[in-house]
Amino acid sequence: MQSSLMEKKNVFVFDNYEALVNATAELFVKLAEQSIQDRGKFVISLSGGNTPKGLYARLAEKEVADRIDWSKVHVFFGDERTVACTSPESNQQMITESLLSKVPLSRENVFALSDPDMDAKATAIDYERSMHEFFRLDSGEFPQFDFMLLGLGEDGHTASLFPGSPALQENERWFVDNKVEKLNTTRLTTTYPVINHSRNIIFLAAGKAKAFVLKDVLTGPVGKYPSQNVKAEQGKIYWYVDREMASEL
Repeated sequence: MQSSLMEKKNVFVFDNYEALVNATAELFVKLAEQSIQDRGKFVISLSGGNTPKGLYARLAEKEVADRIDWSKVHVFFGDERTVACTSPESNQQMITESLLSKVPLSRENVFALSDPDMDAKATAIDYERSMHEFFRLDSGEFPQFDFMLLGLGEDGHTASLFPGSPALQENERWFVDNKVEKLNTTRLTTTYPVINHSRNIIFLAAGKAKAFVLKDVLTGPVGKYPSQNVKAEQGKIYWYVDREMASEL
């Protein structure tokens, strides 16, 4: 990809996974400082998966964690599988073990999903209600997360917005249950309107396996992949990737 296009798309390429994680942690610290200074809090939405796990571990390290005022950090989960909260497959369980349990976060500042494995639709409605109670916006308004962390799947999905799934068409709800036919399961996910109103949207992705998808997402026709529908309507998108991921650009 030409440097001008890299700049236009706000793509940052790092030599390896460790460098990628370190840089993303620095971005997190910077945005936390800015948000707390400007608005008195740092409201974040975190994603599951293997790639961000290293970021969470880095944020939990003392040299980084001590630079963040965790008392002013408010945590939401961007998407979840329909499994028990204590399941090793649970996004929020992984995030809690890797980060949230290791930093001085108040329990009331972490907005956990109740029982995804029991009733996906009821859990989504309950979680959306929690979001409304926190943000307290007028009808028709959407929240602005200060840090919306997203990944990129090999099929171009992001959060739990999968190709062909009904949530791709949602433009009013904030958080929904989403039937994913290709996986024969239901997921819970933040919707495009919320993602797209975030102040900072960070795509964190790594590995050779997704290199062609990244190229298509950034340079191909819009509409082919769910991740292409992510647009910074109120803020800025960052693509943080390693060199293997960027090898086809």
